[in-house]
Amino acid sequence: MERFGVSMICFWICYVLVTWVGIAHTIFNIKVLHMKSMKESPGMGEGYERTKPWHPLYNIILFSLFGFIYVNSLSVPTISAALITGAIWAGICIIFDLVGWVLIKHPWRLTFREFYIDYQPWITLIYLAIFMGPVVGYFFVR
Repeated sequence: MERFGVSMICFWICYVLVTWVGIAHTIFNIKVLHMKSMKESPGMGEGYERTKPWHPLYNIILFSLFGFIYVNSLSVPTISAALITGAIWAGICIIFDLVGWVLIKHPWRLTFREFYIDYQPWITLIYLAIFMGPVVGYFFVR
């Protein structure tokens, strides 16, 4: 894989950014729109639950942007490079999400069922968006 370091920088910046956007959206819902927080309602709270349909959108926009940045850095951008990058990014994300959102104990931790079953179809669409990000970016480079 050409420019693996650039790929990882793009991935991790985007992963952190998309997480911050989701958190900011949740805070906006609670503070500005006066939706219930996780302290006031069961589960993660209404403020978070109402953001779920937006998560795939944040991911396809941001991962496509960072996919474009990465693919544009290649000496010869190819669809195969974009597909391999998307597969690596999605794979890393799946593993990191399992560790960070399910296995490590913290206030926003979810059970395996909550994250992989109850969060459907959103989590599947998110992983698809992450996989497709470099591919979409490739088509903007062409």
